[in-house]
Amino acid sequence: MTSKIPIFGGIGSAVAGIVFVLFFTPSGIFQEEYSLSVDPTKEKQTLFIMARVSLENTGTKPLTNVNIDFGDGDRTYLGTLKPGQFVIISPPQGNSLQYVIVTASEGIYVSKVYRLPVAMPGMMGS
Repeated sequence: MTSKIPIFGGIGSAVAGIVFVLFFTPSGIFQEEYSLSVDPTKEKQTLFIMARVSLENTGTKPLTNVNIDFGDGDRTYLGTLKPGQFVIISPPQGNSLQYVIVTASEGIYVSKVYRLPVAMPGMMGS
């Protein structure tokens, strides 16, 4: 019986590894065709506010007619984002930096407010 423990342990580890890859990685079997990650951030510095919007096509197919609405009438047209493509866009100067709405022709509609990153001691602006 003691000689079977390493075998069962190895089989269990292999199964756990396969389950992790299939369910918890971007290339897993349950990845959506059309999906978009949106992360608007603003960092208050001593003399100014630095803001950016990070976008990533996390789906398996391209997103077309991608538009960003920064509020205050400010909009940017990005066109097509290929699967896995990551872009960082700065909002127009003078924008109130309240929210961002991103849309695409494939039924994508993401609305998010700007978040403030956690200030780290010794970093700029903290």
